[in-house]
Amino acid sequence: MVEIKTDAALDAMREAGRVVADALAAVRAAAGVGVSLRELDEVARAVLREAGADSPFLGYRPGFAPTPFPAVICTSVNDAIVHGVPTGYRLRDGDLVSVDCGARLGGWTGDAAASFTVGTPRPADLRLIETTNRALEAGIAAAVVGARIGDISHAIGAIGRAAGYGVPADFGGHGIGRRMHEDPHVPNDGRPGRGMVLRHGMVLALEPMFLAGGGDAYATAADGWTLVTVDGSRAAHSEHTVAVTEAGPRVLTAL
Repeated sequence: MVEIKTDAALDAMREAGRVVADALAAVRAAAGVGVSLRELDEVARAVLREAGADSPFLGYRPGFAPTPFPAVICTSVNDAIVHGVPTGYRLRDGDLVSVDCGARLGGWTGDAAASFTVGTPRPADLRLIETTNRALEAGIAAAVVGARIGDISHAIGAIGRAAGYGVPADFGGHGIGRRMHEDPHVPNDGRPGRGMVLRHGMVLALEPMFLAGGGDAYATAADGWTLVTVDGSRAAHSEHTVAVTEAGPRVLTAL
């Protein structure tokens, strides 16, 4: 069932979203050659703690997971698409890093992600990140009252496909509110004019993820969490929590 949020609830979700934005900004500022993924997780933990928020990621265990998630951020590096577990791996020059973060404040949740490079970037990585960000912007622009879920999916997927990138079919955006994952599912590729009609007060976490190799296939790494490209190509992931309102899309996880 899709929960329609009140305007007061949207304002409360905006406060949770600010915490997520601050955490992502702090992690990005701290990321550099030689910094470990666990150290980045500690940076995010400090931001959440200072804001009086907790993490919807920490201890989360969906049906596919062998263990509860041990961190407050996902850190997916190079060929990792999403759900990367922060480890002792130290970032290297040229790494492509995708960081996903959530925060729960006052009973409401925010969720966002960003991809960036460390050190000297590869031009192909910059194109991949730029395209993923552009697809997110297109998805947000399509999140208007009276449109349909398929309009968002098509807006995102069309940009990725036009660039020659792969789109993992089983993973996409989702409803969000008091829980991190709520109905509806929002695929990252699809046909316009299909699916649920968008209403004022719906809140969606939109999150394009593109695979540079052009194929859609992925595999689960040995940790049982991290999704990786099967061809070893790089991936990027971008996400915002967005409210559908009569005044237009409202990005709740913007800085």
